[in-house]
Amino acid sequence: MKNKVMEARLATELEAFLAKRRTLHLSTIDENGHPYASYAPYATGENCIYVLLSDIAVHGVNLKNNPKAAVLIVEDESESQTIFARIRVNYQVVAEHIPLDAGAEYDLAIEALYQKQGDRIHNLRGMTDFNLFKLTPIGGRYVKDFGRAYAIAGNSLTGESIDHLRDGHQQREAVKANQ
Repeated sequence: MKNKVMEARLATELEAFLAKRRTLHLSTIDENGHPYASYAPYATGENCIYVLLSDIAVHGVNLKNNPKAAVLIVEDESESQTIFARIRVNYQVVAEHIPLDAGAEYDLAIEALYQKQGDRIHNLRGMTDFNLFKLTPIGGRYVKDFGRAYAIAGNSLTGESIDHLRDGHQQREAVKANQ
């Protein structure tokens, strides 16, 4: 985006949107290459998202076996002005397992999760089947409404650049004729 002021405003808006949401939708890939959709509570870190997932959960196993995933964070239906254009951000991510003995990195992530999700995080981190994952974006898309979609480029939550996607919706000729 050539307009750096607009890009900065969108980045700030996106950060506020991420701060308001508590869960994300997660799409992982199983051992047969099939997609698996789920959800998880999350917290953001510096240019990443943290999730604490159980080995009992399919998505936890999938991330251990294949680090490629997708994340969708979406406005609640009850808050949306139009169900067809809910505010949302999606990211293609690479997952990294952060082991318990990773020191400061593990502690900072758990603290971020605790601040966003509450006491339950301390209970879950004490269970042997729960693993911490760092999800690093490799690109994404932020959609605010019809005609207001933005490509997020780079390895961060707000991107190294945010570009307005201008090639939008067009009427089909057959539909135009039937109106």
